[in-house]
Amino acid sequence: MIQYKTVMKEAEAEQIIEKSRFIAHVKPVESREEADAFIASIRARYKTATHNVPALVLGDKFQIQWASDDGEPQGTSGAPMVQMLVKEGITNVAVVVTRYFGGIKLGTGGLVRAYTGSAKLGLEAAGICQVKEMALLRFKVDYSFLNRIQNLSQGGNFSIEDILYEEAVTLKLSAEMEDAESVRALMAELTSGTALLISESTGLAKNAV
Repeated sequence: MIQYKTVMKEAEAEQIIEKSRFIAHVKPVESREEADAFIASIRARYKTATHNVPALVLGDKFQIQWASDDGEPQGTSGAPMVQMLVKEGITNVAVVVTRYFGGIKLGTGGLVRAYTGSAKLGLEAAGICQVKEMALLRFKVDYSFLNRIQNLSQGGNFSIEDILYEEAVTLKLSAEMEDAESVRALMAELTSGTALLISESTGLAKNAV
């Protein structure tokens, strides 16, 4: 079950519009504190910029939405970026678009397009992903089965999230909720019933769109 959409990783993108330089910075965040720290770090990094316009959306139902125009005309930069994020269904993300003014005014509509367009470039660079509720299964298996399991995970109905190498191999696998039973059966068949299921739980995992 898809919980929400967000971005895979921190990224930046840049474009020049009418001699003004726009640099978009995007980061996946889990809390307002994390978002505020990211925004503060960008403002410090680009303290000589004309504007550092922040926007953030948090919560699986977009419960927290905040933006600032940072000196741009009211409603031309931060708010449109928040509206774009919500319209695209993207949350748990902080965006800062830095502008170095190039001497040519863009007008109200031009500013809206420049800031939202820059933010979209940043989102593309960060990679949009779906956060789904997944089944998390931990198995302990003999080393002789490891290569076969790794091969099956490529394009199969499960992914290997973590491997712990001890006297035996402990594998943390993630699968769609409806595939959990077939993964358990596959592990049993592959290891002739020797795979030991240590734990089974649910969690959230990112999948590229």
